[in-house]
Amino acid sequence: MPKQLLLIWAIICSGIITYFCLTDSSNIPAVNFPSIDKIVHFCFHFGFTISWILFFKKELKGKEADDYKAYFISFIFSVFFGITIEILQGIFTLTRASDVGDILANALGAIMAVFSAIAFKKQIDRI
Repeated sequence: MPKQLLLIWAIICSGIITYFCLTDSSNIPAVNFPSIDKIVHFCFHFGFTISWILFFKKELKGKEADDYKAYFISFIFSVFFGITIEILQGIFTLTRASDVGDILANALGAIMAVFSAIAFKKQIDRI
């Protein structure tokens, strides 16, 4: 898959996550399920991190330790993106608040994405 397409996909995923995390929570259907917010944060950052891993693996292809750099950069980017979103929620939204638990769910999703990418390295390398 072309690197530019992977970049566009990663940016679209990032935009969707940004929208849903910063939109007025009354615009999002309420789901009565325990810890759904943390599950959503986990899933968002799992997908976010995987999409950026795919891009960075293509971007860094042929460079020394390119896989590990892709994993590391994507993980750090995901964590800082999640922290930034939480700060912005506290500053710019009236129906949301910053939550350390969300940051932990984000980081856990990113960690699991890295481990999954390592576990499925052969399949990911075919993309």
